Amino acid sequence: MSLRDIPAMHRLLGEPRIAGFSALLGPRTVKDAIDDVVEPIRRSAGNSDSVVPPFDAIVAAVCARLSVTEREGLLEVINGTGILLHTNLGRAPLAREAVDAIGSVASGYSNLEFDLETGARGSRYERIGGLLSELSGAEDGLVVNNCAAAVLLILDTFAKNREVVIGRNQLIEIGGGFRLPDVLKRSGAVLVEVGTTNKMYVRDFEQALTPRTALLFRSHQSNFQIEGFVSDVAPAELVRLGRRAGIPVVEDLGSGALVDLADYALPHERTVIEAVRDGVDLVAFSGDKLLGGPQAGLIVGSKPMIARLRANPLLRALRVDKATLAALGATLRLYLEPEGTKRIPLYAMLAQSVEALRERAAQIQTRLGEHAKHVRIADSEAYAGGGTLPMARLASAALAIRAPRSDPNALAAALRRERPPIVSRIVGDELLLDLRTIRPDQDESVAATLRRRLEKNSADS
Repeated sequence: MSLRDIPAMHRLLGEPRIAGFSALLGPRTVKDAIDDVVEPIRRSAGNSDSVVPPFDAIVAAVCARLSVTEREGLLEVINGTGILLHTNLGRAPLAREAVDAIGSVASGYSNLEFDLETGARGSRYERIGGLLSELSGAEDGLVVNNCAAAVLLILDTFAKNREVVIGRNQLIEIGGGFRLPDVLKRSGAVLVEVGTTNKMYVRDFEQALTPRTALLFRSHQSNFQIEGFVSDVAPAELVRLGRRAGIPVVEDLGSGALVDLADYALPHERTVIEAVRDGVDLVAFSGDKLLGGPQAGLIVGSKPMIARLRANPLLRALRVDKATLAALGATLRLYLEPEGTKRIPLYAMLAQSVEALRERAAQIQTRLGEHAKHVRIADSEAYAGGGTLPMARLASAALAIRAPRSDPNALAAALRRERPPIVSRIVGDELLLDLRTIRPDQDESVAATLRRRLEKNSADS
């Protein structure tokens, strides 16, 4: 073998299978991948027994490296897990109206901080405050970059170097190692724990009050439940204590439901409206969970308290950009329209009947032709996910696949390497694709990918 036998850089760069990666990853990344594949071949050129791999084999090796690099970036994936608010897959998909709103304001200039009436500087926070007030019943509202930031801002504003009283049954840790006690400490507030893990009474809060008490705090338990010999303090009861003592009550509601989930065959989840009606002074919740919008932390409450939050210099570090505000505004406006929630993907997924899901599964199975024998339509259980309704399950339907002579984990890995990647779950010796979290317009892509993958497995076996 000689160096002349090795394909030149320009030839590999011009190969269509490789050239397509340049626009996705950049020319330098493509050249580096070619060098990584070709350099070992060059080094062995002096060996008498060495052979240059076929051109197609070199191209395939370069493409394999570039595909791995591509998957390290942000990609659209098909969610076949049955987890509607999958934290690792980006939580709530956005409504078409929200996506269009992002495109509209992000592709040019906007009145983000400009008052069109006076021609003077305006406030980005006024873009959403009215919508939040209208939907929640609160006097005013504010948006920051996530719910943890909302809690941090509240604590920093009202409880720095002062005490925050919270029940031991609500000292939560959620995904990513986020711990409420750590946020309290970081904000400069002093944590005062009351009650026990399973038993909480209003007298526990009352006995903990001191001249240094700044807030009474409630937190959504998010991803766990305590059952059995339990007792808790009703929010309205805590509010009454706060009113008597002159101490504000804050609730980290977490998931941010604006509608009753019982309408979707799920357990009732405390809504933002209920928290406001109970008299909670400030309510913090997420934008990308049960609200169905972009990642954001929303705070609603009294005008004076929201005004103090807006005046905190920390707010600048926690503020959201124009794209988030546009998507959030479009999502909130859907709640004001009759039947508008049907256009929010989360609620569209929840509303699908099992019969409709099974029908879609059957249509995908039919498209697999002779390979349909490896796939059955199975009853499944979907989950809300995203730290909401931890014990709730939703009846669903799935494609259960047994690839010929293939481990389900190997098939799952192969599907994750597809374009677009398909993420599944494994139950026993079968790979499941739950139709509740797969959009109907993705069915054709799923069928084509499955057919191609099953054909390859059959050929390899």
